[in-house]
Amino acid sequence: MKNAYTLLLLGLIGLLASCNPAPQQSDAVTVQSYFASQESGVKTGGVKVIPITTPKGTFNIWTKRFGNNPRIKLLLLQGGPGTTHEYWECMESFLPAEGFEFIYYDQLGTGFSDNPDDTAMWDLPRYVEEVEQVRQALGLNKDNFYLLGHSWGGILAMEYALKYQENLKGLVISNMMASAPEYDKYAEDVLAKQMDPKVLDTIRMLEAKGDFANPKYMELLEPHFYAKHVCRIPLDQWPEPVNRSFSKMNQSLYVTMQGPSEFGLSGKLETWDVKARIPDLKAPTLVIGATHDTMDPEHMKWIADNVQNGRFLLCPNGSHMCMYDDQATYFDGLIPWMKDVDAGRGVRE
Repeated sequence: MKNAYTLLLLGLIGLLASCNPAPQQSDAVTVQSYFASQESGVKTGGVKVIPITTPKGTFNIWTKRFGNNPRIKLLLLQGGPGTTHEYWECMESFLPAEGFEFIYYDQLGTGFSDNPDDTAMWDLPRYVEEVEQVRQALGLNKDNFYLLGHSWGGILAMEYALKYQENLKGLVISNMMASAPEYDKYAEDVLAKQMDPKVLDTIRMLEAKGDFANPKYMELLEPHFYAKHVCRIPLDQWPEPVNRSFSKMNQSLYVTMQGPSEFGLSGKLETWDVKARIPDLKAPTLVIGATHDTMDPEHMKWIADNVQNGRFLLCPNGSHMCMYDDQATYFDGLIPWMKDVDAGRGVRE
């Protein structure tokens, strides 16, 4: 009787286990294989410093790999330009459970990478070639290479894809339009008009004087712009990785490329526009926008509709940092899309 009861109990446990299977990692990636070291010699926790060649000499680029998946390797391009990789740390709460490999990367002049302190180096075509050298050094290719660019990183990702898309398995454009002039227009016609006119007048006055270091400038921008369009979390509760990344902003890089004003682009990127070339993008592409973004969500939907194999993800409660302020939507869209691309399923919706 006791043996029969034991067999019955074991059978019930087996039945319950079959009804509630454990989460499966991508392409049968096991915990052991995911965390298996790819390093030889002294282990550095996945850090790889890559020497890159530039017109001004050789510089070192810092990268760090998290996990190991031969089919899904996601390279992360941060925004700014001039912030660090650190705001991507939210990825650690979502991607390891799926067995996805991802790679932090500080662009030249940011974070742990070299800073030549030379504005001639803050140049979009040069950054494209930097990404290509990083790709080669990391062994990324068309069978595993996913590229995710956010904000300025989205500009860099689009430019990279337009030149080197044969290397890509998938492209993610997060919170970035394909035209700086249209971004400027959206900032002027939509975002500025949502602001209290008196506040806007003061901001414009400070900008006209070039008085960007005036404490009043940020005192007005933080509650009236940042908390509404950059990250819709109370300012005193902003995620620590975001604050840490933003606090290390390379101002020389930011002002040279973006310009000092928060409303539109006025630096080297002022006339940047690849809208006419968007239909040339063949790689499976996910475009992520947000309702309260600094970027026009309709424009980002247009990108998804006009690449050759696109999908659009709208984060209805999010803004420019929707990987934080509409986190569930962001990752519930990103993760299935990567799985669809990996499985060879059509991704256009």
